[in-house]
Amino acid sequence: MPDEQAEAAGPIDAFRSVFALRRDVLILSIAMFAFSLGFQMTSRFLPEYMRTLGASGFVVGLFGTFGNIISAVFPYPGGAISDRIGSRYALTLFGFLSTLGFAVWLAAGQLGAFTVAGLTVEPWVWIFVGLLLAQAWKSFGLGATFAVVKQATEPSRLAAGFAATETFRRVAFLVGPVLATVLIGLHPSFTVSFRYVLAVAVAFGAVGTLVQHWLYDASEDTIGDSFAGLEQIRADLREMPRELRPLLVGDTLVRFANGMVYVFFVLVVTRFFAVGLETTVAIGGVSYAIDLSPAAFFGVLLGVEMLVALLVMAPAAKVAEYVGLKPVVAVGFAVYAIFPVVLINAPPTATAMLAVFAFSGLRFAGLPSHKALIVGPAKQDAGGRVTGTYYLLRNTVVIPSAAIGGYLWDFASPEIAFTLAAAIGAVGTGYFLVFGEEFEAYR
Repeated sequence: MPDEQAEAAGPIDAFRSVFALRRDVLILSIAMFAFSLGFQMTSRFLPEYMRTLGASGFVVGLFGTFGNIISAVFPYPGGAISDRIGSRYALTLFGFLSTLGFAVWLAAGQLGAFTVAGLTVEPWVWIFVGLLLAQAWKSFGLGATFAVVKQATEPSRLAAGFAATETFRRVAFLVGPVLATVLIGLHPSFTVSFRYVLAVAVAFGAVGTLVQHWLYDASEDTIGDSFAGLEQIRADLREMPRELRPLLVGDTLVRFANGMVYVFFVLVVTRFFAVGLETTVAIGGVSYAIDLSPAAFFGVLLGVEMLVALLVMAPAAKVAEYVGLKPVVAVGFAVYAIFPVVLINAPPTATAMLAVFAFSGLRFAGLPSHKALIVGPAKQDAGGRVTGTYYLLRNTVVIPSAAIGGYLWDFASPEIAFTLAAAIGAVGTGYFLVFGEEFEAYR
């Protein structure tokens, strides 16, 4: 039953909750902010960056699939490493690798094509290399972050605990793209201005790594059993809590649908619609002209999306304490499913794009509840491995989604790719509604 005391029911309350949590969760939240800022101010623009470096739409799809492979492979060993050596050293290693990845992206735009053994290596190849490193903290550290929050939170308050840390983290998702918009506007060439963005990402990654290493208190970390290779993976798959299976199936279908089109959101704005923003803003009786390129305007759209996310996550987590986790998760899944068809059929105007991306922000309402539903049934010292196992299965199935979307984008049409994605997402949402189970602490 929900606690009768005043709890996190809005973004400001969620921030207060972060600072009221244990020191290790607070430091983790600060590190989340730094790495999320660096990753979000860069990764969402990478498909456009790749196109300027000569990549085709299908190559962009392959890049998305490569990211899916990393997302599938990294969380399990990351969770196992975290459970074995503790979160502090694991997250420090992952942070260093991510910062190095940002640096590789920064160098990629300055490298021309060259030939090795008769094979021409294009500059956009380095974007793939950089992703292998840059996604380390996000994917390797996934199990560690889940486990830390689980250790610090009562079972009936898991959604609120995740809402607090996620709200803190998602502020970076708001600030990052907006900061990227400002930096992109400093030079007329996107290839040049985006390097400013990447340089700032390197700085934030370095700060995040140092903060979490020196300030994180690992004295209360729980250390699980040592990793026993493939047999350990098979055992963890067999022992996955039964309650997670319907969630896993529905979530996988929804994420497969999103994966088909996610990397193309920026191209819809910058190339398919080519929508920028031209307006005049009056402040203190003085008028200012605003003229944003489509790439810069995309940063504004991401900021709007995250602003809505910040406004709804904590209240949705509070609602989950009364109605359960399942209904809140289902709402998030439904928005994931509908968004692609809404976006591709929207009028090609700045106002319509702002409205569509504001709608997209509602999908984050279910995120804290979704995380609570994943890690809730896990044993106290196995939160990392349970999370890693879940994401290993989900993300393995999702691997080919972006390549399929890229193929449809290039050889059929963007409309077909986005419509098919919406249909698959709707099936996943329906499956979860019918078969999904509630976490016992929220019944």
